[in-house]
Amino acid sequence: MRLRPRHVLTGLSVAILIVAILSLLAVRQLVMAQRPPVPAASVGGERYGLSTVGLSYPFAAAIAKGFAEAARRAGATAVVLDAKGDVQKQANDIDDLIAQQARGIAIMPIDSVVAQGWVDRIARHAIPVASVAALIGDPRKRSVQDVYPGLTALVSQDEVMAGAAAGQLAARLLPPGKTARIAIVEGAAGYPEVEQRARGFRQTLDTAHVPYRIVASQPGNWSSEGGEAACQNILTAQPQVDLFFSEADDMVIGCARAVRATGSSARLIGVGGSRLAIASIKAGAVDGTVCFKPEALGALAFDALHRAARGEERKDRFLTYPIPAVTRANVEACVGQW
Repeated sequence: MRLRPRHVLTGLSVAILIVAILSLLAVRQLVMAQRPPVPAASVGGERYGLSTVGLSYPFAAAIAKGFAEAARRAGATAVVLDAKGDVQKQANDIDDLIAQQARGIAIMPIDSVVAQGWVDRIARHAIPVASVAALIGDPRKRSVQDVYPGLTALVSQDEVMAGAAAGQLAARLLPPGKTARIAIVEGAAGYPEVEQRARGFRQTLDTAHVPYRIVASQPGNWSSEGGEAACQNILTAQPQVDLFFSEADDMVIGCARAVRATGSSARLIGVGGSRLAIASIKAGAVDGTVCFKPEALGALAFDALHRAARGEERKDRFLTYPIPAVTRANVEACVGQW
């Protein structure tokens, strides 16, 4: 319940708002200073390639770090190529890795449907290929554990389960005795996680018989700035939103700025377990997130390729790890890797 109308700000509330914003900025500066640098290629040994969506994304950079460190431990060379969010560049990068006769190639696909052709092309060259953090194929027709033919391994979170974990958080945070108003801040078009996380989120609320209505859904393009802009737009049209589900932690941090700037009391849930999100949960600026480990994903992807290059067969081609949901009460269970 609001103590006063949203548009009426006393001197005290303005001061509180300024302190909240400054606190968020301070947390962001501290965490950004702790983030690891973008990994350089390891030197010597067999070459293994990673085509990443873009090293400007902290999550992708953490996957690359885990991949490169695993290669170094194995005495191999990690060749990490940055697609910079460009599908055509990613296609060219994969051609380059094939031409370099990489012993194995991992892909973080920008477009999971287009990536089917890339996997087929790599497989024709008898090079082991793994997908990291996203399935290959149409996410509306293929489940995450239905691994695309030709892949040595799919190394990922179960994105539907990630959405479900966020839905469980939402069920605990939504106001009782009313139909809750929920807004979803999506990632960017073409990424399978967008549909999968939203599907798991909705299914969990439906199964729990939580009364709710999705009043808005806008893309935040995986960035803090995009999340802030999306939430500002949504709050302008829907000022009574009870909860924002941001499909990535960078976006929930931006959304938190928009929520506080407007005086909204909306609850905030993200996905990813980033260092900044964990710090924001501890500070009370964000309510919860789902804990991912991108460095572990990179290491798992390298290990799958390294084993395949040596003729070792794995029975299970879908490789994953636990992804717990955390709030301030159990946030210590999530050690941010990005």
